[in-house]
Amino acid sequence: MSRTNEDHAHVQEFFGARAADWDRKFPGDGPAFAAAVAEFGLRPGDRVLDAGCGTGRALPELRAAVGDTGSVLGMDMTAQMLDAARQAGRGSRAALIRADVARLPLRDGALDAVFAAGLIAHLPEPAANLRELARVVRPGGRLALFHPIGRAALAARHGRELTPDDLRAEHNLGPLLSGSGWELTSYADEDARFLALAVRRP
Repeated sequence: MSRTNEDHAHVQEFFGARAADWDRKFPGDGPAFAAAVAEFGLRPGDRVLDAGCGTGRALPELRAAVGDTGSVLGMDMTAQMLDAARQAGRGSRAALIRADVARLPLRDGALDAVFAAGLIAHLPEPAANLRELARVVRPGGRLALFHPIGRAALAARHGRELTPDDLRAEHNLGPLLSGSGWELTSYADEDARFLALAVRRP
């Protein structure tokens, strides 16, 4: 089994086992998701992907932002997470697709925006995977990398220290995005949220 396949198997096992209780474990995240989508600046009619959508907590907010004329896709590689999204009624807000962000079943430039909550820490090949997200977004389109708590709070939750090589640190994330077809335009790392916004370069 290749390293990428091992990573995928680990991610599916980890999230698959936790899918049914995921929303109950983090009941207070809703306002942070709503605020992040509002700051993302989607417009009616936009085509947006929730990459690694999990149980679909962002999908109602994304649908409200793009309206009936827009389109919302929720993609996740873990079947149990998509099942939980459907059971929560979020499948009515978006098309739910089981897919790997490393090989998106979308044509070049098909989207206006990608929203990704908690995704970047689980990418087996971050530069290549971010390039794949860039491929499916039109020039000038946008990317949001979000987490409902900041880096320090997340590290404390997992009982570890922040290190300089943390991928989400601004000094690492900026060059990573730049080398993957994006330009970092906004960066916020606070106790109550992490939100990095980027624009797809021509």
